[in-house]
Order: sequence, then structure tokens, then C-alpha cells
Amino acid sequence: MRNQRGFTMIELIVVIVILGILAATALPRFVNLQQDARFASVNGVAGGLRSAAALAKAAWLVGGASGTSITMDGQTVTVDGTSGYPVNTALGIGVALQGVDGYTVAYGSPVTYTPSGGSATCRAEYNLGTVTATPTTKANC
Repeated sequence: MRNQRGFTMIELIVVIVILGILAATALPRFVNLQQDARFASVNGVAGGLRSAAALAKAAWLVGGASGTSITMDGQTVTVDGTSGYPVNTALGIGVALQGVDGYTVAYGSPVTYTPSGGSATCRAEYNLGTVTATPTTKANC
């Protein structure tokens, strides 16, 4: 009796066909991963904007609720003198929210954070709005 070593050609073909079928059924589940990741990233930036604004307001209140600047992490942040929230400029919310690598920032009303290489409509926004209002933040994708 002869000892059999290795696999026959039929067995190898069957395994390749099964792997192909599995890959074809699993691939559509991973196609939208990039869009989901971008949406999660934009939501993270929007959450960071809310946190930065709240921390700036807290620092302003602790400092006596007066003035138009505070210090956060050794950096001077320009805030609104009435509400204490960061203003819509690079020296306001731009300094309060640090570390937005991979995003293009456009300062204005609202300030927009758009992921590099993404759609212009997929972005996080910060807007101080009226002086006495709380800032609005939102994520669109």
C-alpha cells in the first residue's frame, strides 16, 4: 500500500473555489468601511469641538467670568467676553481644539473642519453665533 502525501488537484481546486465564494460574500460588508470611518472621524471632531468649547467656558468662569482671553494648556485662547466661549477664529476655537491633523479648517461663521480628501459636505462645524448663545456644533456626512 502506498502512503499518500499532499493534496490532490481536485481538493486544491475545491478549497480555492470555497475561498473565492467566501471572499465574494464578505467583500460587500467591507466596501463602506472608508465612509463609515470618515463619518466616525467627523463625529469625533464634533465631540472635540463641544468639549473644547465647554472647557474654555469653564476656564473663563473659574477666572472670574471676565476678559476676552483664557489660557488652555499653555496657549492663549480668545473667547467672547460675554459668554466665555471661544470665538470663530484661529486664535479662538482653533487654539482650543488642537491636533486636527488630516482636516482642512476654514474659519468663518461657521468654522468648518473637513477631512482631507473627503467630500466638502462631510464636515464638522462650530459656530458661536450670537454673543449670549451657546455654540452649535454638528457633523454632516
